Amino acid sequence: MGFVVGLDGGGTSTRAVVLDLAGERVGAGVTGGANPNSHPPAVAAGNVREALVAALAGVDPAAVEAGVLGMAGSGKVLSDPVVGGLFEAAWRGAGLRCPLRVVTDCEVAFASGSGSPDGTVLVAGTGSVAARVENHSLVSTAGGYGWLLGDEGSAFWLGREAVRAALGALERGGADELTAAVLERAGVGAGVGAGADRERWRRLITAVNAGPPVGLARYAPLVTAHAGAPSAERIIGGAVEVLVGLAEAVRVAGETTPVVLVGSLVRAEPLGSRLRRELGRRTGGPVVVASDGAAGAAWLAAVEVLGEGAPRPV
Repeated sequence: MGFVVGLDGGGTSTRAVVLDLAGERVGAGVTGGANPNSHPPAVAAGNVREALVAALAGVDPAAVEAGVLGMAGSGKVLSDPVVGGLFEAAWRGAGLRCPLRVVTDCEVAFASGSGSPDGTVLVAGTGSVAARVENHSLVSTAGGYGWLLGDEGSAFWLGREAVRAALGALERGGADELTAAVLERAGVGAGVGAGADRERWRRLITAVNAGPPVGLARYAPLVTAHAGAPSAERIIGGAVEVLVGLAEAVRVAGETTPVVLVGSLVRAEPLGSRLRRELGRRTGGPVVVASDGAAGAAWLAAVEVLGEGAPRPV
């Protein structure tokens, strides 16, 4: 029996899975990040090889018939011959003879949640983006501009809105549980005297600006943890609205294809459940949460070998 291999390469970790053609998992490996935009390309490629070697333990690499690498930063691998060569060398170095196929992380996320060839994937993590998938391939996107230009509804956005809400409360009054949590996380203690709120306002701005912009994401969990606070309720409602809007932007009227969700916010309650309900109401398709991206990548490889009837990973 032949085999297929799939990898999900992110910024912090790389997962590899080997399946037989019945969809049974026969090997797995986990290593460091494989995104060549956030790691030196040689290091990223080395992590891909390490994950493959671990997953292929006990499997003849020559028996692998197809393989897919899904990753953030796939564009750099596909467009830069030097970077592409490093990843190709890692692939061959693990003993694989089948071609290396590189796709986006959105495509493997969608495949991990649905066996449909067409639909929508909505990413709600540190960043945010929606993508339209047709015949298992990404054809268009909405959002995904990064923290400076967009990422509405993302963890970065939630964290920034939490800090802004705290600043507004210190300016105009109306502090609530979220305000207190933001100040505590920022290390801003209680002020003294008539100008206490103004002093804490200044210290909060200084504390936030002392870190990198992406550090705002660390305030995001405070929003869902204090969902009952009025300011948190407004932020959660805003996040759901913009995320559903992203998904709607890549769909056509009357479409009922699946919507697959991926990212840390998808399971952050109550935001996640509200997002799923609103997507189901407004998109008309089944809403599912992505599972194992590496298994989704392996299933895409199996489709190359067996066609649309390839068994879903067990």
